[in-house]
Amino acid sequence: MARFNFFARKNNQAVNLAGGNAFEQSPKMQLASLLLTSFAQDQYYRNANQSFDQLKALLAKVEPEFAAKAAIYARTTYCMRSITHVLAAELAKYAAGQPWAKGFYEKIIARPDDMTEILSVVLAVESNKLPNAMRKGFAKAFDKFDGYQLAKYRSEGKGVKLVDVANLVHPVPVERNAEALRQLIAGTLRNVGTWEAKLTQAGQASETDDEKTGRKAEAWADLVRSRKIGYFALLRNLRNIAEQAPALIQDVCDLLTNKRLIEKSLVLPFRFTTAMEAIQAADIVDKRPLMQALNRAIDLALSNVPHLAGRTLVVLDDSGSMMGKPIKIGALFASVLYRSNDADLMRFSDDASYVAQNPDNPVMTIAEYLEKNARSGGTNFNAIFQRANQRYDRIVILSDMQGWVSGGAPTAAFAAYKAKFGADPFVYSFDLQGYGSLQFPEQKVFALAGFSEKAFELMALLESDPQALVGAIEQVALV
Repeated sequence: MARFNFFARKNNQAVNLAGGNAFEQSPKMQLASLLLTSFAQDQYYRNANQSFDQLKALLAKVEPEFAAKAAIYARTTYCMRSITHVLAAELAKYAAGQPWAKGFYEKIIARPDDMTEILSVVLAVESNKLPNAMRKGFAKAFDKFDGYQLAKYRSEGKGVKLVDVANLVHPVPVERNAEALRQLIAGTLRNVGTWEAKLTQAGQASETDDEKTGRKAEAWADLVRSRKIGYFALLRNLRNIAEQAPALIQDVCDLLTNKRLIEKSLVLPFRFTTAMEAIQAADIVDKRPLMQALNRAIDLALSNVPHLAGRTLVVLDDSGSMMGKPIKIGALFASVLYRSNDADLMRFSDDASYVAQNPDNPVMTIAEYLEKNARSGGTNFNAIFQRANQRYDRIVILSDMQGWVSGGAPTAAFAAYKAKFGADPFVYSFDLQGYGSLQFPEQKVFALAGFSEKAFELMALLESDPQALVGAIEQVALV
């Protein structure tokens, strides 16, 4: 078990954005937290531009090489896009002349449109000046992609198109993309031979709306009944299928609840929420079968969630600053952890209380209860440890970390809890908004940022290495 000495550091106390005491993270942890939680949208205590300003400030405080590794880690492991595009553009001034710079600008590219987005940021600031390392890295990054990928992410209709990138960086054609690059430059590159292309062609070949509807329904029928469409693609296209081919709904429900397909895909419960929201907004008469299938699929996907040994307390912050997307994400994550482990469930705002939910209830039943009954009060972290009534092996706190009731940081309350129950738990502090302050000094708990399924892998890693997040970033290779 890890041991925490809460009084070892006294020089990192800070005031968080809600005005309460907290412990400021090191610049490295702040950068990791921001990268893994920012979707470039306004948050309760900070808007998107403030996030970008904070990012720029942090780049001046950390080694450029660490920032580069953090960006690659966030992009490739957590699939974070917009915030890593801004970092890649801003890092250019720090990366100039560095031996790893070219490798960074190659590795930060996971999809062709990463190049167009980064270039858009650069051109907005630097006019037509493209850093040399970025030019070389982007040119090499083209080698990763075949004709299908280059065609899919042409970024047609946007301010910066993929052909603009190609004309600036002059990629050297390789066997897999030589013809596609020629067509891209010529303006003739299109998607052909894929199921997405077939659907597009079905629409283009139709002269009337009725004919278009019929052709698309036929295309969907072929894809669904032949199982040519993968599980993740099925989730992404669920609304389109339901609206364009309602006769397939039962076939789709059968695929969604196929246990073998779920286990093979390794899909986790979080992946279903977007599909559920899409179906709720869909223009179809009977949404019930699909919603029932999605609820069953979420519960079946629990088999893909790693089990944590021992007793766990899952704690959800339902204070005012968590309203909106954070409480929705936190409630689902709390429900999944509760269902898949030997766990108790607690919520806190001004005070804390255990939540009496049957662990056999569907995941979404528990999550919706937590969201609908959120109290929107203050954020009193002390209450967690004052109300905890037994010894736990780990405590998972899902919050935006903006405590202000009773001073914020629960160091004394946590120490009293440990003494009362003879407990020495792991504490996982999930910062769902990436604000940059912790309710504990970082080396005393395990600070996780974000809500990706990769969080489970990080939790396992953290039980053996308290600095695993920074450590994992440090292991990223730039060349």
